[in-house]
Amino acid sequence: MTLKIIFKDIGRLQMIVGPLMALPLLVSIIYLEFYSAVAFLLGGLITGGAGFLIYRLCRSSPEPESKHGYITAAVGWLSLAFWGALPYFIAGLITPPGEAKSFVPPGETYESSLASLKNPLSALFESMSGYTTTGLTMIVHEPSVGHGLLFYRSLTQWIGGVGVIVLALAILRRPSGSKVVTLFASETKTEKLRPNIIGTARVVWKIYLVMTVLVAVFLLAGTLLILPDYGFLPALFDSVNHAMTGMATGGFSVLDDSIAGYGSSAMELLYMLPMFMGAISIGVYYKALKQRNVKAFWKDIQFRLLVAFAAAGVPILILLLLGAEGVGQPLLSGGFQFLSGLTGTGWQTSNIAVWPAEAIIFIVAGALIVGGSIGSTVGGIKIIRAYWIIWGIRWKVLSAFLPARAVQTAKIGGKVLNVRQINREMAEVAIFVYLYLIFVLLGTILTIRLAGDGFSLAHAFFESASAQGTVGLSTGITDPAMSPFLKGFYILQMWTGRLEIIPVLVLIRSIFWGTKARRI
Repeated sequence: MTLKIIFKDIGRLQMIVGPLMALPLLVSIIYLEFYSAVAFLLGGLITGGAGFLIYRLCRSSPEPESKHGYITAAVGWLSLAFWGALPYFIAGLITPPGEAKSFVPPGETYESSLASLKNPLSALFESMSGYTTTGLTMIVHEPSVGHGLLFYRSLTQWIGGVGVIVLALAILRRPSGSKVVTLFASETKTEKLRPNIIGTARVVWKIYLVMTVLVAVFLLAGTLLILPDYGFLPALFDSVNHAMTGMATGGFSVLDDSIAGYGSSAMELLYMLPMFMGAISIGVYYKALKQRNVKAFWKDIQFRLLVAFAAAGVPILILLLLGAEGVGQPLLSGGFQFLSGLTGTGWQTSNIAVWPAEAIIFIVAGALIVGGSIGSTVGGIKIIRAYWIIWGIRWKVLSAFLPARAVQTAKIGGKVLNVRQINREMAEVAIFVYLYLIFVLLGTILTIRLAGDGFSLAHAFFESASAQGTVGLSTGITDPAMSPFLKGFYILQMWTGRLEIIPVLVLIRSIFWGTKARRI
C-alpha cells in the first residue's frame, strides 16, 4: 500500500513532465533538428505514457500521509532524472554522425558532444544536473548538440528551480492539510505566502514566471546594446535560455565557454544581476509586490546577508587572485565567480583549475558551501544557516559572562527567541551542516582517488562542493571520460544536495525498516 501511495504521485509527476517535452520538440522543429524532435517525441510519450499507466494502477490507493511526503520527494526526483534522461540518450543514439557534425559551428574542429550522451550514465548525469539546477555537464561543447537539446537543458533547470512537486501542487487539485504541507516542505523551504499550500504553490510559480520573463527582456536588451552585431534571433535564444537558468540559479549555458563565450567584460557585468536575483527568496518578491515597496528587500535578513557576504567575499577573492599566473582580469573574475558561487548559479568566466589553492579553498568555504537564501532556487547550506553558525558561536561565548539567573533571549530576523528555541534552531542547523559536510568530504576523498593525475586536493574539494551545493562550477574534473563510479557519486550528491539530504535518508530508512513509527 505504501508503494501504491508513493507511485500514485510519481505517476502524476510524470504526466506533467512528459507533455512539457513538447516545448523543446517545437524548438527542434523550428531549427530543423528532426532527430532531436524524434527524441523529444519518444521521450515525452514514454514518460507521460508510463506515468499514466503507473497512476492508473495505483489510483485506488488512499491519499498520502505526512510520513510519505519525504519518500515521495526523494523517489520523485530520482524518477524525474531517470525519465528526463531519455531525450538525451535517444538523441545521442539516433542522430547520424553527419547530422551531429552539422551542429558544430563553422570554423571549429571539435566533434559533436552528442556522442557522449550515448552513454546512459552520462545521459542520467545530464538530466540530474539539469533538474537539480547544478550545471555540471557531460556536454563539452554546448553548441554542438543543437538548439533543441540546449533549450531542453535550460527548461529542466527552470522546472527544477522551484520544484516539480510545487509545480504539480500548483496544477493538480488536491486537498490541503498536513499531508500536503509535508509534501510541499519535503521539496522546498518556501514560506507560506497564502493561507493554504495550493495557493502558495500557484503564487510561487506566477512570480517565478514573471521574473523569468523580465530577466529575459533585460538580457535581450542588454545583449543587443552591448553586442549590436550579435543578431536578434541568436540574442533572443540566448536570453530566453539564460533567463531560465539564471532565475533557477542553474548555470547551464548555450555557449561553449559559458558567459566567457561572449568575450565581453560588459556582458559579464550584465549577467551578474540575474545571478543575484535568483538567490533572493521568492517570498521577498511576493512581499515587495504585495506592499508595493522595494524596502521589503532590505527588511529581509537573508537579502542583507547576501549583500554582506558578497561585499566581504569579493574583495578577498580578488586579493587572492592578484598576480596569480593564468588569471586574467582578477577584478572581474573574482567578482563574477564569487557571486556565481555564492548564488549557486555556476556560470563560469575563469579557468578555476589554474587558480592558487588558497583562492579555490576560499571560494568553496565562503561561497559554494554557503549558498543563497532559503526560499530561493539555490543549493548549499543556505546563507541564514551560515549566519546561525556565526551568531551561535558569538552567543555561546557572550552567554558565559551572564549571571546564572539571567533571562536570555535573542532577536533573529525580527523574531524574539528564548533559550530553548535558540538551542533547537542551532541543533537543526548543526545536524544538517554536519551531514552536508560528510557528503562533501566523501566526495572529495572519492574524487582524489578517481580523478586521475593533474588534479590536486583543492580541485577535488572544489568539485565535490560544487556537486553537493548544486553550483555547477568546475575545475575540469567533470568530463564524459571521468570514472563511472565518480560520475555516479556526483549524481548522488546532486540528488541529496537538491533535497537537503533528509528526504533521501528517510527513503533509505523506509527501504530497510519500513514506514512504521519507532521509538526515538
